[in-house]
Amino acid sequence: MNKITLIGNLTRDPESRTVAGINGDSVCCSFTIAVNSRRNRTSGQDDAMFFRINAWNRTGENCQKFLAKGRKVCVIGELSAHTYQASDGTTRVSLDVRAEDIEFLTSRAEAEGGYNATAPSEPAAAPAPTAQNNGFTAVEADDLPF
Repeated sequence: MNKITLIGNLTRDPESRTVAGINGDSVCCSFTIAVNSRRNRTSGQDDAMFFRINAWNRTGENCQKFLAKGRKVCVIGELSAHTYQASDGTTRVSLDVRAEDIEFLTSRAEAEGGYNATAPSEPAAAPAPTAQNNGFTAVEADDLPF
């Protein structure tokens, strides 16, 4: 089984193209995400790995419609690696993911610079956990920022 789950931020706006096929045209939306990892523990700096994502048909249409540079996404799909010659003559590897499922993690309000004017600027303090609520806080759907 070849399945990978990634959470990262788009490095650029998505690009869509139409691909002709035997069963008609398909939409392919491509974008790149940067995934941070704590590999360099001595300096405390995050290293980033870059993955090229290809989302097809309805998923691709939704990505083109709702995603933009900087948005955070969770991508689940099949990983493949391709080598190529760079313009400087070095051999490089491209990590590509054929997306099966994409979850948009940045809400529209966050992407547009914050919550609407009627929302409080600071979240209300959560009630202390009790034995009755097992540490969970009840939240109404209207209170969610997305």
